[in-house]
Amino acid sequence: MTKIQIGKMAIVPALLVILTACSTDQAGNKIVTQEPGNTATVIDDAGKEAGENDASVEKIEHYENIAITDWMDEETVVISKENEDLAKMSLEELSDSYPKSLYLYHLDTKQYELLKEQENAFLGEAVLSSGKKHLLYSEYSLGDPVYHVMDLDTLESFGIMGDPIAGALSAHWADDETVIGPAYSGGAFTASTSGDIAAVAGLNGEGLFIVQKMKDKVYYNTNSDESLQALDLNTKEKASLNLDHVYGVFPSPDGQQMLVLQNNAPKQTMTLCDADGGNRTIIAEGTELGGVSWSPDQRMIAYSLNANVNGTAVNGLYLYDLLTDKSTQIADDIENLTTSWSPSGRELAFTEWSGDRYSSSIVHLTYS
Repeated sequence: MTKIQIGKMAIVPALLVILTACSTDQAGNKIVTQEPGNTATVIDDAGKEAGENDASVEKIEHYENIAITDWMDEETVVISKENEDLAKMSLEELSDSYPKSLYLYHLDTKQYELLKEQENAFLGEAVLSSGKKHLLYSEYSLGDPVYHVMDLDTLESFGIMGDPIAGALSAHWADDETVIGPAYSGGAFTASTSGDIAAVAGLNGEGLFIVQKMKDKVYYNTNSDESLQALDLNTKEKASLNLDHVYGVFPSPDGQQMLVLQNNAPKQTMTLCDADGGNRTIIAEGTELGGVSWSPDQRMIAYSLNANVNGTAVNGLYLYDLLTDKSTQIADDIENLTTSWSPSGRELAFTEWSGDRYSSSIVHLTYS
């Protein structure tokens, strides 16, 4: 077993005292973390020294030529991979490639279960709804992707396109039954799992780039103004969060906080803040940040980072532990990552794009 040495990295600035993603009993040092299903776990941290090691890496398993994008359960992942049962792509620019199809891959039996295949199309970016009943995925060949929602009971799907939104520029789950994102028509859209598509009132014609929803607020920015704004869906009032040059927003599982990625060239930063933009803490900074995801219990944050430290290029996958206020590198010499957590939070999958193929790995973690 390889032990993680939890310690501050030189590339992460000294942090304020933060356990802001958790509630802290000042007298008893109790940390409350969010569990899947909205239950709570109380961790009694009394007597622990600051930064005491709480996690270890058991092993890392590698999977070539597949992209792991989500988890159905602890032994089943959602993947995209080339489908050699179909003819190669007909477009000349892609004629060396097979279409990519969606599967469930059973880690224990090493078996693939086909979910969706399509001639002359790459299917990917597949993410499950929180109830595991629907799948949001993209379809593309050349050009912009088209987003679809699949019913996993029937395996039937519909495209997020047409009136009144023209189509989806990007798409994310807003809740278990609703997808949200910026629309080609200029505003934002919602799409229900039943197939109802609507424009978000109050955001028509804004030319949006980011659209995310947390509880009763929609967070967005525009191509012309990269500052983060919030629309209250109840009052229809808009407010600035005073966060500029934003290129990514990642709501926490409990909807109380978010991670905000900002591009202030030549560096990028990842900031943890409350839903109103307050109580900010810089988690990491470097020349490039991505691959961000929250663990289900809201304790760990996974992210990829490229940085220049004393003239040396550093890149890899990191975990930030909100319980110990520490970051550590768990894989190096990798970039262009996406990450996803197993339901228990004891496994973290990461997928790397090398420029011509995908490969994935699963990190098995142990917590003391």
